[in-house]
Amino acid sequence: MNSDRSSLAEKQEIIAIEAARGHHGPHQPPSIPTYLQDTYWWAYLHEKSFWFFEREWVVNLILWGNMRRLTEGVLADTQLSPRSRALQVACVYGKFTGLLADRLNQSGSKLDLVDVASIQLENARRKLARHRNISFRHQDSSSLAYPDATFDQTVVFFLLHEQPENVRRQTISEALRVTRPGGKIIFVDYHKPSAWHPLRLVMKPILHWLEPFAMDLWNTPLAAYLPTDIPCKEVSLDYTFGGLYQKLVLVRQP
Repeated sequence: MNSDRSSLAEKQEIIAIEAARGHHGPHQPPSIPTYLQDTYWWAYLHEKSFWFFEREWVVNLILWGNMRRLTEGVLADTQLSPRSRALQVACVYGKFTGLLADRLNQSGSKLDLVDVASIQLENARRKLARHRNISFRHQDSSSLAYPDATFDQTVVFFLLHEQPENVRRQTISEALRVTRPGGKIIFVDYHKPSAWHPLRLVMKPILHWLEPFAMDLWNTPLAAYLPTDIPCKEVSLDYTFGGLYQKLVLVRQP
């Protein structure tokens, strides 16, 4: 019964969101993008993927032992006023979302979690059931249903390298659009490591094989994908683990 009420409340909020953006009629859930189905079905769309990837040691291994450090970097930049509202674009394996929700809960703030794959949201609901300040939304990162300037902070954690350039640009634009003027947008993702990095020669073939869009972030600065029609200011650009990872923090301008 509680799940039915939650589902009804979610549908009503989605309708309100759509109306605010000028859309009317029943909400149409997004379909799985072709690039996601073709490239990442094994990691995000197969029911057995959760058995393997939802282990903190696996997530940490994929990031060469840097998951905690990268997570703490986002949490350090999450300093919101009481009763604020934050957005996380796309589900993340491991403890990241729960830790972010806990940090937000300290100020009575709420978190919206969106993902284009319903199977990912179902897994997130189970995993994060104890967190009462999270809302789960079935939306496409490249075409969010939220009105402009909805959130005080938006986080995009290791999503952009999994998207082709046109979708990546749209996702970044949408992340900025739904963030209020004065609000933060935090991007964490891959970056071209230093020339001396011992894993440089290892990571390149791995990314070519498993993450075919990730090399874009090796060859092009993340700031180059920012839209020109939404004003923002760079607050910080930090590199981790010899430059293999980057964190770009922006503030949305009026």
